[in-house]
Amino acid sequence: MKGIILAGGYGTRLYPLTKYISKQLLPIYDKPMIYYPLSILMQSNIKDVLIITNPEFINIYKDLLNDGSHLGMNIEYKIQHEPKGIAEAFILGEKFIGDDNVCLILGDNLFYGNNIDELLSRCLRNLQNNFCTIIGYEVDDPERFGVVEFDDNQEVLSIEEKPKKPKSNYAVTGLYFYTNDVIDFSKKLTPSNRGELEITDINNIYVEENKMLIEMMDSKSYKWLDSGTFKALHESSDFIMKTQFINKKQIALLDEIALLNGFIDKDRLKRNLPNLSEDLQEYLITNYLKS
Repeated sequence: MKGIILAGGYGTRLYPLTKYISKQLLPIYDKPMIYYPLSILMQSNIKDVLIITNPEFINIYKDLLNDGSHLGMNIEYKIQHEPKGIAEAFILGEKFIGDDNVCLILGDNLFYGNNIDELLSRCLRNLQNNFCTIIGYEVDDPERFGVVEFDDNQEVLSIEEKPKKPKSNYAVTGLYFYTNDVIDFSKKLTPSNRGELEITDINNIYVEENKMLIEMMDSKSYKWLDSGTFKALHESSDFIMKTQFINKKQIALLDEIALLNGFIDKDRLKRNLPNLSEDLQEYLITNYLKS
């Protein structure tokens, strides 16, 4: 199983913040934004990850995450010279994916929920049965998103991009689990009127083949945040800060997830401490390293 984080694009909605830095490197409270999608891949027990980003920022990502060995992972990097659609990630990542299935997550998407591990496990089980999975999230303004139509048995009937008359209130989030044939499907896509290879077109191919399932995230149990605007960036930071304070637990602390998932041991965790803030060091020592 491979994982891809798409962290390209120009982030123009966040200018001037993103004029000289990648959007996915901006802080969401106490961690870089990219930590949050990476944590979801780690919670899915994915150790091999490809980060796709712009040529001017790729070395910053390499400095931040290196080859991932400090987390017990293998992290590779690929340049996307210009944004040509989400589905291009599978063409750029073809060699990396190889013969494996793949999970794609957008670099500005944050997911949180007490049962998130269980949801991710269901997505992985779906893949074992040769079914792909999209994540649906209940929203008040579905016309802004790709919208899922499904029947009473939650079988996916169609996915429509930014419909004027949405057939449900469930938006497709930026987290996708695909079988290996997504590479070939991506290569056969025709660019849309926007000149992009649309992920909705990929999803509808699987819908037509009866190979697409949906996992629901209701807004009472889960939180989905897309941090692509100034308002959303602030809301994401505020949510992380308040949730961590209330629960006395960290969100997207990669070293903690690596330890709990067995990617690293306590000796490796100790060696990682100097690269963290004093607050995060104290948190890890208190919870995992005190005898």
